[in-house]
Amino acid sequence: MVKKFLDEFKAFAFKGNVMDLAVAVIIGGAFGKVIDSLVKSVLMPLVSYLVPTSGGDYRTWTLGRVEIGAFLGEFINFLLIALAVFLAIVKLTEFLTKSKNASEPQK
Repeated sequence: MVKKFLDEFKAFAFKGNVMDLAVAVIIGGAFGKVIDSLVKSVLMPLVSYLVPTSGGDYRTWTLGRVEIGAFLGEFINFLLIALAVFLAIVKLTEFLTKSKNASEPQK
């Protein structure tokens, strides 16, 4: 019974789909960190030059108790990740599909 369970688990865990998913999660996590750094270290400081405040740091921007600067940084972070996923998945797949169809001979 244990051997059967281990054999089933091995067949599941080492299927191509599971391994591809594991690689995608790891790369996605690393990509998220790169985008997060881009937003926090490059984009938002540039935005703070355009919208100067007395503190100078966008993370300190507030509306009463609402920390609008921190939210704005995370929102831009989300938009950039969503844009990158859209470009990588939707547009790249569309481009590859069109180029594959164009290279196939017409019947």
